[in-house]
Amino acid sequence: MKRLILMRHAKTEAWVEGIDDFARALTEQGHVDARRVAEEIVALGWSPERILVSTARRARETCSEVAKVVEGERVRPMEALYLSGMRGIAEAVRQNDGASTLMVIGHNPGLHDFALSLLRDGGSRDHRSSERLNEKFPTACAALFEADEDGAFLPVHFQLADVMRARDFREADPV
Repeated sequence: MKRLILMRHAKTEAWVEGIDDFARALTEQGHVDARRVAEEIVALGWSPERILVSTARRARETCSEVAKVVEGERVRPMEALYLSGMRGIAEAVRQNDGASTLMVIGHNPGLHDFALSLLRDGGSRDHRSSERLNEKFPTACAALFEADEDGAFLPVHFQLADVMRARDFREADPV
């Protein structure tokens, strides 16, 4: 079985004119959210063997929080993932599909578009998760896809297994 985790970077400082978008940092809440979502992913037994990450600061900081929780991952920063469209993300996944569990940390709208295309091609194992994915793909959101086939990456083999949003865990955590 192969697994693919698509995660949007966590909450960042607001963009205002004059600030370099590429250099925007995570907020304090963003750091907490990224780590919390990673903990939930690991609790499901979905530790990624390899993480592909956009080179933008907010994505790298999200990856750093994920790496605090995940054991044995190999991180591959990829400039091509910065604001990439779904075709660019699909190509990055194809080039790195040797891992049994691969994680991609990137940006919208490309990441959401790619997740929706996988959902259209492969379907879902959970109706509620597909509804949530169709609604939106907020910061620190992760879509988890599984394929019964161990061969080369083919979108039609991947079914949506779960969608996790940081907000879900914020509401559940005691204050």
